[in-house]
Amino acid sequence: MRKIHCINNISKCGTDLLTGEYALTDSLEEAQGVLVRSAALHDMEFPEGLLAIARAGAGVNNIPLDRCAAEGIVVFNTPGANANGVKELVLAGLFLASRDVVGGIKWCKSIKDDPNIAKTVEKGKKDFAGYEIKGKKLGVIGLGAIGAEVANAAAGLGMEVYGYDPYISVNAAWGLSRDVKHITAADTIYEECDYITLHVPLMDATKGMIGEETLDKMKDGVVILNFARDLLVDDDAMAKALGEGKVGRYVTDFPNPKSVNMKGCIAIPHLGASTEESEDNCARMAVKELMDYLENGTIHNSVNFPSCDMGVCRGASRIAVFHQNIPNMIGQVTGILAADGVNISDMTNKSKDKYAYTLLDLEDKVEDITIQKLNAIKGVCRVRVVK
Repeated sequence: MRKIHCINNISKCGTDLLTGEYALTDSLEEAQGVLVRSAALHDMEFPEGLLAIARAGAGVNNIPLDRCAAEGIVVFNTPGANANGVKELVLAGLFLASRDVVGGIKWCKSIKDDPNIAKTVEKGKKDFAGYEIKGKKLGVIGLGAIGAEVANAAAGLGMEVYGYDPYISVNAAWGLSRDVKHITAADTIYEECDYITLHVPLMDATKGMIGEETLDKMKDGVVILNFARDLLVDDDAMAKALGEGKVGRYVTDFPNPKSVNMKGCIAIPHLGASTEESEDNCARMAVKELMDYLENGTIHNSVNFPSCDMGVCRGASRIAVFHQNIPNMIGQVTGILAADGVNISDMTNKSKDKYAYTLLDLEDKVEDITIQKLNAIKGVCRVRVVK
């Protein structure tokens, strides 16, 4: 029986997919798999028997990826499962930034006791007039699952959409509307667009990407939407740009002590993926990834190990070797198997940055002594008998 531990509340749409070979456990110590949403795991010690962590969401800043890789723990996420929920909130952000709906609602509440409120509204509504988004230029930076959906939806609403992503995948490119103009330089978006929305991961290269230098390139009154990661925007530079009117509105899904006090900032309490549908989709995807890995050694959507799929094992045994991405690892592994009289019927090896993953189907059951020898190879993180 495989044991799964949920660190956060996980939608039953996901956990109900677990078959009779699985059981949920309240004990991390006896778990082979973990399901998590936003709980911080950096200070957590992982038991030796833990094989995988599946994050029901896209961001994995709450998980110690390098430490997990070194311990042979595969970390999964669920890219695209919450894309529609985030896309819809980005569109709401576009409308809120274009029409002073928020200010108008607050004003109506402030005059709620006015017996002539209908007449007062007709006289005062001009103070909350805005702009239509149709025909305006929208720059989408990052064309992954969410960015591509935002680009397509905005094009459907009549916006002139520019998309920038130097690392766009083939699948994402195929899914883009022909009306989205693929831009090869981010500066084109900074200089020409009326609205700019961010959909890139937080890395050293993207931290503070919207700062004083990039803001200076933009049109006066530009609207910036950030539903990706808080630190993509330099708060001090944004506050200055809003105060000077360089930026007309800043819409962020990541309130912090600085942004909530900025003039012209619309701060939303991190609601991007906070829909019942998104939580259900993420849970289903995370559980399926976890089950496929535990049963077959298959890796899809891991953030610390490469993708690898050999289907269902048809041989007598299947083992997985997690190791550093260094020369002669395959030779050492196959040499030990050959010396112990174990024949390999199928094998694949994939690498990702510092680490690699080797999956082997064998014609014989492998003995414990052979596993010990494989584990003793310098640079091997873990050897797992899948079947």
